[in-house]
Amino acid sequence: MSHSSANSAARPVIVFDLDGTLVDTAPDLLDSLNHCLIAGGLTPADPVALRKFVGSGAKVMIERAYQAQNRQLTDADMQKLFALFMEHYNDNMPGSSVFYPGVLTCLDRLSDAGYGLAVCTNKFEISAKTLLEGMGEAHRFLAICGQDTFPYRKPDPRHLTDTIAQVQGNPHQAIMVGDSRADIDAAKAAGIPVIAVDFGYTDLHVSHFEPSRIISHYDELTLDMVSDLLEAAKQAAE
Repeated sequence: MSHSSANSAARPVIVFDLDGTLVDTAPDLLDSLNHCLIAGGLTPADPVALRKFVGSGAKVMIERAYQAQNRQLTDADMQKLFALFMEHYNDNMPGSSVFYPGVLTCLDRLSDAGYGLAVCTNKFEISAKTLLEGMGEAHRFLAICGQDTFPYRKPDPRHLTDTIAQVQGNPHQAIMVGDSRADIDAAKAAGIPVIAVDFGYTDLHVSHFEPSRIISHYDELTLDMVSDLLEAAKQAAE
């Protein structure tokens, strides 16, 4: 897998979030959470109640699970449980994680039309790469950038713009696709159009964060939609 390409400079870039956007990772993340909770002497978490926090990261999931069971969580506990979570999660990838319906067809459609593809996720880079490699699809992306790839992470817009720069792309000819406020806020701050999926991991519906477009299935992410957004972005930059 290459992080840059001689051809990528000439083509617009579509940047995707990972968890809750391309891949439904909730079952495996919740399994790892419960592995931690059992080790800490708690009962397994309610998957329905905690699913909306999956996109906020392991530490938030652990905190919310402890709060739900009225248990105190010290810094030392968190450090130990977080390490246990990451060990369990990374050792069991890709587990039950699956691409959302229509994702692979959509990626084919975009690639065939000449768009470069990249991933910008708040997952650790090694975890993101391991997941996509385990699912056999890492080769599709010119770059896979995680929360530790740069000194900042979404919603900081530099996480997104540096991902685009890594594939020699132009931020004025790029689109972000995500499921959370962090994705939408990062794109807005960077002046980049953002398509939000409404089936991901967020405690509020994505419409509250006012993305450029909202889709409920990847069949809706058409070449016309992408072209319209890129043209509007180009005109705004002129």
